Amino acid sequence: MPTAAFANLGCKVNQYETERIADSFERLGFTLTDFDAPADVYVINTCSVTGAADRKSRHLARKAARQSPGARVVLTGCFAQTALDTGEAVEGATLLVPNAQKMRAAAHVLSAFPDLIQYSSSPASEAAGPHPGASRPPSPIRMGDGPVTTALMPLDEWHSAVVSGPSPAEPGEGGRGTSRGGGLPVAVFPEDLISPASLAERPQALHRTRGTLKVQDGCTYFCAFCSIPYTRATLASRAFADVVAEARQMAEQGIKEVVVTGVCVGAYGPETGSGGARLAEVLLAVADIPGIARVRLSSVQPVEVPDEIIRAMATHPHIAPHLHLSLQSGDDTMLRAMNRPYDTRFFAEHVARLRAAIPRIGLTTDLIVGFPGETRALFENTLAFAARIGFARTHVFRYSPRPRTAAAERTDDVPPEEKECRHRELSDVCLASQRAFAAAELGQTAPVLVEGRGRGAGWLSGYTGNYIRVQFEAPPTLRGEIVPVTLTDITPDGDALGVLSFPGREGAAAQRQG
Repeated sequence: MPTAAFANLGCKVNQYETERIADSFERLGFTLTDFDAPADVYVINTCSVTGAADRKSRHLARKAARQSPGARVVLTGCFAQTALDTGEAVEGATLLVPNAQKMRAAAHVLSAFPDLIQYSSSPASEAAGPHPGASRPPSPIRMGDGPVTTALMPLDEWHSAVVSGPSPAEPGEGGRGTSRGGGLPVAVFPEDLISPASLAERPQALHRTRGTLKVQDGCTYFCAFCSIPYTRATLASRAFADVVAEARQMAEQGIKEVVVTGVCVGAYGPETGSGGARLAEVLLAVADIPGIARVRLSSVQPVEVPDEIIRAMATHPHIAPHLHLSLQSGDDTMLRAMNRPYDTRFFAEHVARLRAAIPRIGLTTDLIVGFPGETRALFENTLAFAARIGFARTHVFRYSPRPRTAAAERTDDVPPEEKECRHRELSDVCLASQRAFAAAELGQTAPVLVEGRGRGAGWLSGYTGNYIRVQFEAPPTLRGEIVPVTLTDITPDGDALGVLSFPGREGAAAQRQG
């Protein structure tokens, strides 16, 4: 049987999609293997949120091509979409699959490389052969012949569909089943549920202790620093019944925590294909599934947390008291320049409302330093605002220009050395807030999802419901379980140390405590 290996870069949406793409390869008869091992096909789900993400995407393509000469190196995701749009020749890549077609990546591979079909043991692979409407032999356009593309359509048709993207003045049509160019069907959600194969037999990169459940795709905010509206322009909500069905299957596989995610997850609703449900109904329905001990909402726009979500989080014991609100800057001038749909007053009042309803809620965020036009005084406003809010955890990014964005056209970028200095300063402020938030929980016993190794031999680590990372001594058999841990101390880097509340017990007892 042919082998396939997978690498994922970027957000939780990409993580979900990589797992589902791997499912589809497995159903078509591929054996899944580690990305560092020899393989017939390497699939890289790329990211383009920063310049560093672009560089990692290119690096993985070159690495795969070097370690298995002759292997098919397949790129999809936001970096791959941008490369298709701009005609970039990606060294090492054999095939680029547009974002709107990534859930059909396996079919694209078998159509482009029919020699792989004869080695597959799955009858389903025959059904994924050359597209009957293809007007040329099913082989990709390779490097040197022009932009790499998929085999299911001629290059000129792909060009008209994916290069003619939206602009801030003319966003994509949105709605379920439409693509950016209007000519290609989208496939942003899986067409089948999870493969029944044992998760324990999968490569380490595909092991899951928490399950990611994608319910929404697309963004049309057009923030000045972000290229995602150009690579994921279709606003689409997954049918509510499909969401619940997949969550039930996750529970049957023993997954204890489900993370509900989307590119702009707060936009989930009947207007874009949910069938009538809104996001709060998704959270409540998944939280009610037997076996699901915790439901966590992924990153959400601050303006997209209505009262019904706050009520659900405040009242349902299985909905985690945690929100990731992407602030980006603590200065109003910068927020306007970034085209963010709120100001610091709105954000602070929203935080106060959340904390009044859910006193121990963990609020995490993203902040950008060095955005064009950010003076020292404006940056100090962000320092002060971040300290005032007191986030439980913060991702601090150095600004890097992204293709086609409004900010990329500006000429007042901040020098790299100043970005580095501001990154250190803001990271220090945010770390102090992180340690203070964790310190306030000392002495509490909290359910912790055990995800991996801790600080040394015999130690494990995981997260509380309000997103404190905890390290504690425990047997490795507890991985994937939710166990009660009493928080006892704080590490210099903001983690909590803890003590397992029932030494020597595991399994069913751990699940009951979750």
